[in-house]
Amino acid sequence: MNFTNMRNSSFISRSFQYLLAFGFIALVTVILIALREALDTTLVALLYLIPLGLITAYLGLGPGITSALVTFLTFNYFFIKPYYTFAVHRPTDVVILVIFLIVAIVISQLVGRMRASLAAATAREREATQLYELSTALAGLHDDRVISQILAKQVQEVSQGEAVEIKITGAQPFSFRLPDSSQPTRPPEWVVPIEVARGVLGEILLWRAAPAITSSEKRLLQTFASQGALALERARLAQAESRARVLEESDHLKSILLSSVSHELRTPLSTIKAAASSLRSDDVHWDSAARPELIAAIDDEADHLNMLVGNLLDMSRIESGVLKPKREWNILSEIVGSVLTRMKHLAEEHRIEVDVPENLPLMPVDYVQMEQVFTNLVSNSVKYAPERSVIRVSACVEDESVHVVVRNQGPQVPQEHLERIFDKFFRITAADRVTGTGLGLSICKGIIEAHGGRLWAENVPDGLAFNFTLPLIWEGVSPPTLPMDTETE
Repeated sequence: MNFTNMRNSSFISRSFQYLLAFGFIALVTVILIALREALDTTLVALLYLIPLGLITAYLGLGPGITSALVTFLTFNYFFIKPYYTFAVHRPTDVVILVIFLIVAIVISQLVGRMRASLAAATAREREATQLYELSTALAGLHDDRVISQILAKQVQEVSQGEAVEIKITGAQPFSFRLPDSSQPTRPPEWVVPIEVARGVLGEILLWRAAPAITSSEKRLLQTFASQGALALERARLAQAESRARVLEESDHLKSILLSSVSHELRTPLSTIKAAASSLRSDDVHWDSAARPELIAAIDDEADHLNMLVGNLLDMSRIESGVLKPKREWNILSEIVGSVLTRMKHLAEEHRIEVDVPENLPLMPVDYVQMEQVFTNLVSNSVKYAPERSVIRVSACVEDESVHVVVRNQGPQVPQEHLERIFDKFFRITAADRVTGTGLGLSICKGIIEAHGGRLWAENVPDGLAFNFTLPLIWEGVSPPTLPMDTETE
């Protein structure tokens, strides 16, 4: 039904062009008849050429040639004596008529060719513009679905078809069609593959019953398919490169991890082995003064070993997204006090100052995870700060959160590396003399963010400060009020 309507519309349009041409010739003829006595026959022939050129230029070659034949007859009938007959008595008039017919047809053809050349040039310019727009839209895209959407929209805009569908093959095949609401039930009128040298990546399906797809449209759509194929190939190469880079980085991180962990695990194990061997030997008596020192060394190194293994497990949980805080209302000063008591032996060469008010609001945190945050931050400060320097832990309430600062007098970090120190295995200062896996700060960042807070580092006049904030509101609930006896204590 749609095809019939379009064919009828095209026939009516062409018929109107011919009628318009005939009407224009009739109007010019009436004017020339009115001036017939004042005009020479040759001048009339020349004046007739003007409307012929205009008709061919604006209505096409078909109406132009037809108008030339009609003009030849009207010129003979109205302007060659005897008037109102097609008879010609003078040889001169015959020559004029023949020349007029030839000139009229030649002019119509020349103007028609010029019009066709102009139309072809305009079409080429339009195709070049459309190709440029498609290339610009596809430039830099690395998503197959986005590329398919842009390609479908461009094909639909150029072809003005009933529907367009882009089918993409590969590991994850999919299709995108326009319009989304409906699709013709008949087979598509034209299918063009989207292919590159190493294979077919998909195909373009176009439904357009009428008018029939022209050769120039097919050429343009094939070029569109080539552009889409290049964009898809570029996207897949970029994805493959990204995967290769991720795998390479993963291998690099694994090598660093194995190297660091093997060294870090071997150090406490060697100390534990040496102390245990000494206790088993006859060189150290059970009542010897060295016995408590060896037992303390075993205990400290076992704690160190436990912390290393715990860091590795926690980093794995953070990366897999399974680190979920078990929140309860806790007192921050108790968490800090517990950590510093356990680390008393490790931090005995430093002076630790604590400014965490006991009347701070209760905090909705995981007690064990927050202990690990303070343990890692203080341990990092102990490693890098000079002996007998001050490590200060402070906290205060800011708006609806608690701001905690762990400050040390260690070396400052270059401004461009302040964010990177929280990356895995990243170490910028004293890496040659300070042991560690380089996971402690990364774990702190993961735990703080899992609690909805933020962790950052900043250089201060006498060293480096680690800052983090934790929200006091948990699931819309404000901190409960401490009992009176707890506050008194």
